[in-house]
Amino acid sequence: MRDLRDPAELLAAAAKGDRAAWDELEARYGPRMWAVARACGLSPVDAADAVQGAWLRLLQHLHDIREPASVGGWLVTTVRREALAMQRKEPPLVSVTDPVDEPDPAAAVLEADGRRRLWKTVSTLQEPCRSILELVAYEVGNQQVASRLGLPDGSIGPTKARCLEKLRTLLSLQETAQ
Repeated sequence: MRDLRDPAELLAAAAKGDRAAWDELEARYGPRMWAVARACGLSPVDAADAVQGAWLRLLQHLHDIREPASVGGWLVTTVRREALAMQRKEPPLVSVTDPVDEPDPAAAVLEADGRRRLWKTVSTLQEPCRSILELVAYEVGNQQVASRLGLPDGSIGPTKARCLEKLRTLLSLQETAQ
């Protein structure tokens, strides 16, 4: 069996763009992150969002982690915070006596499925598109995106437009195939 790399080594390799290091981080810590998100009472869809949010935070703070050897604990804490933040943002429950305001379960399922499909498709894009679109989803400005990804400031707008066009094309092809 292959020796597992040290977490600090994995983090350093991931920061340099090593996809295998990212995959190993995900394989090592992803299941625990999912368990934490679900233990916080999130639905599977919301747990997926919380876990994705924690990975995005890691991407944003790759060079700020004070104890790289403890990245697993950092990820678990971050996913817990993401889950708690999501719970605080939950809309108030609708009164059962007012059926007009009740959410449509079918629409909720379709929306959740669409969100899952969107993020699954984003995850298939090559870099820098994947990272740009993830950062844009969290309303990170172009200048911050450029800084975090080491790209020239003026290139983010055109690159983002090309990435969105690629995403639209992939989603359109998926709809056509269905």
